[in-house]
Amino acid sequence: MAIAEDTPDPILRQDFCGLSFASPIVLLSGCVGFGEEYTRVEGFSNTHVGAVALKGTTGEARLGNPAHRVYETPMGMLNAIGLQNPGVDRVVDEILPNLDFGETRFIANVCGSTIEEYVRVTERFDDSPIDAMEINISCPNVKEGGVAFGNYPEMSARVVAACRKVTSKPLITKLSPNQTDIRENARQCIEAGSDGLAVINTLMGMAIDVKRREPVIGNVQGGLSGPAIKPIALLKVHQVSQAAAPHGIPIIGQGGIHTVDDALEFLIAGATAVGIGTALFYDPLICRKINAGIAAYLKDNGMASLSELTGSLKLPESP
Repeated sequence: MAIAEDTPDPILRQDFCGLSFASPIVLLSGCVGFGEEYTRVEGFSNTHVGAVALKGTTGEARLGNPAHRVYETPMGMLNAIGLQNPGVDRVVDEILPNLDFGETRFIANVCGSTIEEYVRVTERFDDSPIDAMEINISCPNVKEGGVAFGNYPEMSARVVAACRKVTSKPLITKLSPNQTDIRENARQCIEAGSDGLAVINTLMGMAIDVKRREPVIGNVQGGLSGPAIKPIALLKVHQVSQAAAPHGIPIIGQGGIHTVDDALEFLIAGATAVGIGTALFYDPLICRKINAGIAAYLKDNGMASLSELTGSLKLPESP
């Protein structure tokens, strides 16, 4: 396959869970549908991203939540789609065959209301060309399943362990910020067999229509994303990296990244890759800018690879 002229600088190439990424950028689940949507943007090249996380997929088809599902907030967005999807069988049989696996990596997003459903979806994706799987144990916009699993380390580990038994493909566990100790959750997920971690999922939030005195979101609550959550996400990445780094477990840092400096902060805090989501809605070509900025920073600072930047945070000495 010919390489596009605007392919990212080779300095950005890296290994993530044994997969070769052309860039540290991962397009986040739910933001580009099942991978085919963003390719419609003129001038956009798949080669600008290391991987694409597909929309959350369950065992059976889901219609999702009632309207309204999306609401813009100051410096962010609430969404409560409710995991609308056609079910894993249709995704594997009808959607995956239309994706170009020679152009980028594709990560399935595995969802469920029970451990058995997580296992069934994982098994189905295991028998497919998908490159890796992201276990979504922390979706804040559904009323069952994800939230309960994601907020308790023991439950999170049980889901990971069950999925680990039915696949040899890389498993990336998506951690919830809506819990007491994210480091403990990360530790237990790693012990259960997670190959990588995605930090963080959206925060729970809501909005109220003051004229009607009713929730704006049909589901009452939804997941808050965008620049408003960046400081929280950055701290969580730093905390999780303390549990993950000793085991060599890579992290996708995500939550409010919309500038080059945002991406650099996450990498310095301990992320191996960076997830772009909400920013795509107002700047579909943002990946090019972030790739170019990271490459320039590495060269300006005499670094030969991304690995030299990851986790390079200089902490103050203890008194």
